[in-house]
Amino acid sequence: MQHWNLFLAFFRVGMLGYGGGPSSIPLVHKEVVEKYKWLSDDDFADILALGNSLPGPIATKMAGYIGYRVSGILGMLNAVLATIIPTIAIMIILITSLNSFREQPWVNGMTQAVVPVVGVMLATLTYDFLKKAKVNLGWLTTLLLGAGSLILIEWAGIHPGLIIFALLLVALIRPMGKKGKDTKVYVNKEQSS
Repeated sequence: MQHWNLFLAFFRVGMLGYGGGPSSIPLVHKEVVEKYKWLSDDDFADILALGNSLPGPIATKMAGYIGYRVSGILGMLNAVLATIIPTIAIMIILITSLNSFREQPWVNGMTQAVVPVVGVMLATLTYDFLKKAKVNLGWLTTLLLGAGSLILIEWAGIHPGLIIFALLLVALIRPMGKKGKDTKVYVNKEQSS
């Protein structure tokens, strides 16, 4: 049953993820976090950050990792195939069909109408991530990181993967905060008892 749910979840993402990665990310979130509860929001954010820092399409990277996490190697293959099979089938059917109608206004209108929907889906996901970041980092740090990332990506032309990699390095190198110290003391007290 788990393999069937995994296949259905990523098949839906593959079928409805019109426009590539940006439109697929909210769909993956809906399936794996909200519907099947295979991941928490924090886990999803971590996977998304890591996936964005690696080369290749984000939907297949996320499908592979999530599939592996849920059901091992077979789950990984299942999720990746479920993601790419609809794309391959739709590309073959649509490209041959739309190619003969490419001059028609309804074809252009169809592709233009999808853009605002994808924008709203991404804005909703971004808002959810900002709320979660505020809880862990506070508003000031969240806004500074967001504004700094926007400036570096849009105006300085730095690749988002490099920014994510740099932030991961800072998080790994940075000494633990007050919470981490308290936990460490608590663990040591438990061990001495």
